[in-house]
Amino acid sequence: MAKVVVGKTAEIQEGKLEHITAGGKEILVTKLDGNYYAIDNICTHAGAELHEGELKNSELTCPWHGAKWDVKTGALISFPQKLKPLQSHKVVVENETLYVET
Repeated sequence: MAKVVVGKTAEIQEGKLEHITAGGKEILVTKLDGNYYAIDNICTHAGAELHEGELKNSELTCPWHGAKWDVKTGALISFPQKLKPLQSHKVVVENETLYVET
């Protein structure tokens, strides 16, 4: 697994959706209740970039067709079709720097 720098912890605001590209993979990063989470940024339905969606509590809504995902786990919460879950990535904080393992 590769460890990729996201940025300084102070740069990630509570509830804001950030995205990075790591090894050709799009990853969404957010902070909720002081904890950091990272999941794949591309919706498994039609390829929307999920960082353009809406986050309410831990529920992330896809901006294109409204699929709802748990940003903490990558699990599908609701959508008329069964979709593959999003991959969740381990987040590590070292010396105020945020890393995502891909």
